[in-house]
Amino acid sequence: MTDLPAPVDRALDSHDAFDRTDDGYDLTTTVFETTVTAEDAEGKRDGRFRVTVALPTLDAAVADETVADVVEDGWFETLERRLQDVFGVAHTNTYDEPTLERDAGEVRVHLEYTAWDASEGVEDAKALIEFVEGTYAQGIIPGYDYRGPAATLLENAQQRGQQAADEEGSSGGMPM
Repeated sequence: MTDLPAPVDRALDSHDAFDRTDDGYDLTTTVFETTVTAEDAEGKRDGRFRVTVALPTLDAAVADETVADVVEDGWFETLERRLQDVFGVAHTNTYDEPTLERDAGEVRVHLEYTAWDASEGVEDAKALIEFVEGTYAQGIIPGYDYRGPAATLLENAQQRGQQAADEEGSSGGMPM
């Protein structure tokens, strides 16, 4: 396991949404592979966090069909633009611009930031990963059949939509 600053290790270990892995910590509330690590930060700050989220490319997420290069490239460029705002959901104001790498059916989103407080840094990690997941979900293009994490996101959204419709129907459509 990667050595983490003690306050960061304690904050991640005590958070119920993170599990320890060989490489750091994984957020268990997302369908994507994630890694959260940290190192000592300068000054009185608790840690310099590194968050990585692995996403399938659009073509890798689509079942039984090849996505045209122009569509795949447009999808990736849109994802890049949308993720420029990712740190708007974080407490930290000391961060590097997000970087994305696309290779062999996978996009890796890298986020690095410094947290004054380890617990706040861990909450930022969770919020940032969830922002990436939501941004990915927004980019799912209708008309394709999906597999893997993209299919899971769509199924979860349909289930939540059905639950909301059932709840509205059981209350007679009237606000409670």
